[in-house]
Amino acid sequence: MSTTTKIEWTRGDDGAAGASWNPVTGCSEVSEGCAHCYAKTFAERWRGVPGHPFEQGFDIRLWPDRLGLPLRWRKPRRVFLNSMSDLWHDAVPDEFIAAVWTTMFWTSPDGRPGHWVGAGRHRGRPSAMPAHTYQILTKRPGRMRSWVCRWGDRDQRVAWIEAAAERGWCNQEDVREAPWLPAVLPNAWLGVSAETQRWARVRLPLLAETPAVVRLASCEPLLGALDIRPWLDGGLDWVIAGGESGPGARPMYPQWAQSVRDQCIAADVPFFFKQWGAWAPSGYLVIRDRPERGSVLVCDPVDDAGHRVEMRRVGKKAAGRELDGRTWNQFPEPR
Repeated sequence: MSTTTKIEWTRGDDGAAGASWNPVTGCSEVSEGCAHCYAKTFAERWRGVPGHPFEQGFDIRLWPDRLGLPLRWRKPRRVFLNSMSDLWHDAVPDEFIAAVWTTMFWTSPDGRPGHWVGAGRHRGRPSAMPAHTYQILTKRPGRMRSWVCRWGDRDQRVAWIEAAAERGWCNQEDVREAPWLPAVLPNAWLGVSAETQRWARVRLPLLAETPAVVRLASCEPLLGALDIRPWLDGGLDWVIAGGESGPGARPMYPQWAQSVRDQCIAADVPFFFKQWGAWAPSGYLVIRDRPERGSVLVCDPVDDAGHRVEMRRVGKKAAGRELDGRTWNQFPEPR
C-alpha cells in the first residue's frame, strides 16, 4: 500500500505530501459520519480478491509487519495514523496499541539518537531516526482517554510492552526502555470526529480529558450546525472542517463552515478548511421557494429575509477549498 497521502492537513510546512501509516485496517460504523466512509468503500471493492491487502474487505486486521515502517523513513513527515481504521476499535488489543506507541516514541524528538531519555541513559543507537508527527483520529474517545491515561501508569505501560514483546510486536529494547517512556508523547496529536452537534457533545468532553500535546476536532463531514465554543477555551488546539465527497455525498451548507471558522477566530484557535466536497455554493441566492432537482438544492435560510443559498453538485476538484474567497491552512503549536 502507498504511504503517501494527498490529505491537505497532513502536508508538511513546506507543502510536501504527508504520509499514512496503517498498522490496523478495517472498522465498523458508529455514527452518521460513517455512512459514506471512503475507507470502507475502497476496501470492500477488493473483498475476496486473493492476495490483496483488503482481501478481507473492511474487517479488522492487524498488520504487525507494518509496525516498524516509520523507522525506515529518512525524512521527517506528518503522518496520518490509521487512515483506514480506528486505532481504538474494541477489536484492537491494548498491547498492539502499545507497540504502535513505542514506534511513535522512537521517531519522536525524545526517542532519536543523541537525546538523553529514561534514567539519564544515552540511547547510543547507530543510525539517525527522523522525528515524525502523528495525527490520530477516533470516533471512540472513551477508550482513547482510558488507554492514554493508563499508558501514563508505569506498571501498566511495562506490562503492555512486555505482553507485546511476547507476541513479537515489540523487542527487548522497547522492554528495557518501557519504564522511562513519557506519559505523553511529544509528537502524537490526538483528535475526534465531530460531524454533528450530538457527537460534539459526546466526544469533545472526553477529548478534553485526554492528555495530549495537541487535541484536535475533525468536523468532517460537517453534517449540521455546530457550537463548539465550550471546548475551544483550553480544550481544543486545532479544528478541521470540510464537506463530504464521493458517491452519495451530503452537502455542507456554507453557514455551518462559516460558523465553525468564526468560533475558532474568536477563541484564537487554528482553523483548517479542508474542502467543500462534492457540493459547493453556486453564488446565487434563492429568494422564494422552488423545487430542488438532481444536482441543485438550496440550503436553510441564511438571513432574516429568508434568502437561501443555492448549492450545486460539481465534484470535489471543481468545488475547491476556498471559504469566503481564501484558503484556511492554519496549524497548531504543540503544548
